[in-house]
Amino acid sequence: MTAGPTATTTSARRTEQLFRVALVVKGIDGAAELLGAVALVLVSGDWLHRVVAQILARDLIGPPDGTLARHLTEGVDRFAGGDRTFVIVYLGLHGVLKLGLVAALLTRWRPAYPPAVVILAMFVVYELVHAWHTHSVVLPFLAALDIAIIVMVIREYRLLGREAADSGAGRDR
Repeated sequence: MTAGPTATTTSARRTEQLFRVALVVKGIDGAAELLGAVALVLVSGDWLHRVVAQILARDLIGPPDGTLARHLTEGVDRFAGGDRTFVIVYLGLHGVLKLGLVAALLTRWRPAYPPAVVILAMFVVYELVHAWHTHSVVLPFLAALDIAIIVMVIREYRLLGREAADSGAGRDR
């Protein structure tokens, strides 16, 4: 037994809703990265060390000698010790690219879909390589989210292509 047009339409609607939710999440992530870059431009490394010390003193992220505390401390040390420009540029560019892609995809601007796949794939490669070197537990999750979004972008792109072909075929009749 095959699925009828109603089942296919319902499935397509659900997929499009999921796609839009994923894009909104990606947009929020992009906005947070951009705001983070701006905030990091405005604060000093000493200020970050004081904030981390306060967080650790209050056990807000678990024991002060725990894994999460160690990662936070090491990250701030690397940032204050010279990774600052890289982090700010990375967050800023990453945020702007994500926001631009999200805006283009939410408006269903078809020419944006192939570059979106390439850019998201580059994010995935970077996230996985960086996770491998830093032993990050968050980056593989973000890479998996990006892979899911890539799949949805490709599916949406194909759907837009079919819709364009169908509307073009309807005009020829």
